[in-house]
Amino acid sequence: MQTPFMNMNFCVRTFGCQMNKHDSERISGMLEGLGGLMVETVEEADVLVYMTCCVREAADTRLYGQVASLKNVPLRDNSPLKKRIIAVGGCIGQRDGEELTKKLPHLDVVFGTHNLASLPRLLQGVIEEGGHQVEVLDASTSFPTELPTAREHSWAAWLPITIGCNNFCTYCIVPYVRGREKSRPIEDIVAEAERYVAAGVKEITLLGQNVNSYGRDLYGSPRFAQILDALDQTGIERLRFATSHPKDLSDEVIAKFGKLRSLMPALHLPAQSGSDAVLKAMNRRYTSAHYLQLIDKLRDACPDIALSTDIIVGFPGETEQDFEDTARLVDTVGYHQVFTFIYSKREGTPAAKMVDNTPHEVIQQRFDRLVDIVQKHAYEKNQLDLGRTVPVLVEGTSKRDNLLIAGKSPKNQTVHAPLPEGISANALAGSIVNVKVDEAKTWYLSGTIVDNG
Repeated sequence: MQTPFMNMNFCVRTFGCQMNKHDSERISGMLEGLGGLMVETVEEADVLVYMTCCVREAADTRLYGQVASLKNVPLRDNSPLKKRIIAVGGCIGQRDGEELTKKLPHLDVVFGTHNLASLPRLLQGVIEEGGHQVEVLDASTSFPTELPTAREHSWAAWLPITIGCNNFCTYCIVPYVRGREKSRPIEDIVAEAERYVAAGVKEITLLGQNVNSYGRDLYGSPRFAQILDALDQTGIERLRFATSHPKDLSDEVIAKFGKLRSLMPALHLPAQSGSDAVLKAMNRRYTSAHYLQLIDKLRDACPDIALSTDIIVGFPGETEQDFEDTARLVDTVGYHQVFTFIYSKREGTPAAKMVDNTPHEVIQQRFDRLVDIVQKHAYEKNQLDLGRTVPVLVEGTSKRDNLLIAGKSPKNQTVHAPLPEGISANALAGSIVNVKVDEAKTWYLSGTIVDNG
């Protein structure tokens, strides 16, 4: 079948969360299915698609800078187009719509989070008619999983179980650009997982803005624990999920970490703050004491579990005491990894209207103090695996050294190891190898591959 995308190169650039990465795989799958060729560089691309995030201001700045710079990048020789087509989708596309074409006149296509499937038609409109093509819908009529996909790795798959969010944290734009929470039927999720297992996928990561509330809209109450049970029965080797909201993390789900064969001993549980006053202002709907109770239950169920979190420093009105409460929580839990952020105002959210006169240098000092605590505990946690042999899912060549492989442990630690003689990293990619750890740093483990038959 002849399509306008035959012999056309496309490139997808992704900013933001795992859901955006999954959406990008769907975009690539659609364009490849229509005859397009995915390329790695902007210079090679006839069509360039940006899948964007608007959770922090830096993402806006990055997008505007990159799109503006494209005016100076010539189209490749022998391109079937007279000019490179630039498209912006994802959360910034959903939020700003046609305003983007006014700020970036050489932008050709804008689409939102609810209409990924419209992109080929919008691109074709530019090819045949010229001008701007903008389509942003208020809500989705189907799950993006109904679209084809081109996965980044053959052995790993994202599997969305919900889209949207009902939580309305005061700092977060996501409910406004992703819409209200919508769950997929259990049978659809299991069927997709079974297809992945049959295709040789080793690791599935379940996705949702709040996976713990999965099923409330469909079945009247959350059924996330049932999803974990069902996917464990598919034979998948490794099962992970993101993201969990503490207010909805149930004892039933916590217990699965000590029972299910495939569920990896790692959990990302965003705390955001250790101050009850700040948590209330954020509309998080839990207290620091409740959060710490969850941590105790998780470690009772799975003593070796690796915990990670998100922390926002400098939320409007945060006092020195509020920050000290946060630092104390981070120090008490002792996370394997913490993603630390300085608060970024997002227009359209309630927090954007909150007044805060805290000098930036004070917020930066607090941030730096927190990072010191984070790094101390990350180093200590990795020391616990020194001398152990851990199973590592190989992802490919290490970015540190092309003579090393890199992969992930069950606890989601990055692990490096020298390549066995005569074997390439590509040959090992997607396989699980045992690595004896002989070096444990703050952000990674290193060791030697052993006993892999």
